[in-house]
Amino acid sequence: MKKHTIAASLAAMLLSAGAAHADIKVGFSGVLSGPQAALGQDQIDGFMLAVEQLGGSFGGQKVTVVSEDDQLKPDVGGQILQKFLERDKVDAVVGLGFSNVLMALTRRIKDSGVVALSTNAGPAPIAGKMCMPNLFVMGWQNDGMSEAMGQYVQSQGHKRVYLMTSNYQAGKDKLNGFKRYYKGEVANEVYTQLGQLDYSAEISTLQTAKPDALFAFYTGGIGVNFVRQLRQAGLMGKMPFYSESLIDANTLDALKTQAVGSIYGANWAPILDNPQNRKFVQAFQAKYKRTPTEFAVSGYDAANLLNAAVKKVNGNVSDRKAFAAAVKAAGSEFPSVRGKFAFNKNNMPIQNFYAFQVTGQGDNVGIKQLAQVFTDHQDAYVGDCKP
Repeated sequence: MKKHTIAASLAAMLLSAGAAHADIKVGFSGVLSGPQAALGQDQIDGFMLAVEQLGGSFGGQKVTVVSEDDQLKPDVGGQILQKFLERDKVDAVVGLGFSNVLMALTRRIKDSGVVALSTNAGPAPIAGKMCMPNLFVMGWQNDGMSEAMGQYVQSQGHKRVYLMTSNYQAGKDKLNGFKRYYKGEVANEVYTQLGQLDYSAEISTLQTAKPDALFAFYTGGIGVNFVRQLRQAGLMGKMPFYSESLIDANTLDALKTQAVGSIYGANWAPILDNPQNRKFVQAFQAKYKRTPTEFAVSGYDAANLLNAAVKKVNGNVSDRKAFAAAVKAAGSEFPSVRGKFAFNKNNMPIQNFYAFQVTGQGDNVGIKQLAQVFTDHQDAYVGDCKP
């Protein structure tokens, strides 16, 4: 297991002279190695940037952050959570990996009562019957961005759409979300192995099907490979291509003009025009020399939310129920870079979703907003949550 212990800013900001421990301890767990490492790195980088801007403290209490790599493995994620709770004695857990990892941790999170903020996964079960008062999703319920794409694709009049994703909880949630709002014919629904990098056989089958459009959910390096292989097959620019969580600053940096013309759904983009977002994007670019992604946003917002919640309990985070209640209340008050934000009764976000398109001129690529597809969107499972 790869271990990273990260100071929340300069050591002098975090530890007073001679002190052994900071007042508040946060454990971050996420994928920090392999093809998906960029997603975990963005989450922790966004979180640490906010901690630094907050002076190394939440609500006036000094903070230390311990970071671990779950390697995209549920068993490793379980070991990390046990370490956080029993050895590190953390006051909050952030990150919590992909849906396959988070789902393996839910019972321990619920039983412990620890405040847990997922900055990536929002699987359907924890939005519904498995919802719990101490687990909060900072990014999106898994279906959300795909629901926005389903609605947008429906509005474009496509009659037959081909669907592709990885075969795990999030992939299934994504396609279910798309189909919830897309009412045309599904030409095919293809689930590929999680982590697969070669899609030549699947793309050949896609070409034979001749659908009106393609919708896909692949993330990180997997998504980059997928788009490149679509381009090599001559499909990019020929077949309308829609996605979610595939196009972000990291993948655009790798794909550049290969992604031009693709349309994707998201809850945020660097071009969103509000004061908090402008401040965040500028600071992230200055510190890390790259453009932030939706995953960095989730981490950044998580830190600002914890700061607001710690203030509400006057720094006393030992009462886990009271701390979780403060997090819930602070959800509609902290300065999210997305603008308006709140937690639903199942602790999933209520937020806006957009359709963006990758644009290009010469060797330069950018994004433009096509539509605000949903306003104050709620997930489909909240009615099943009995907190």
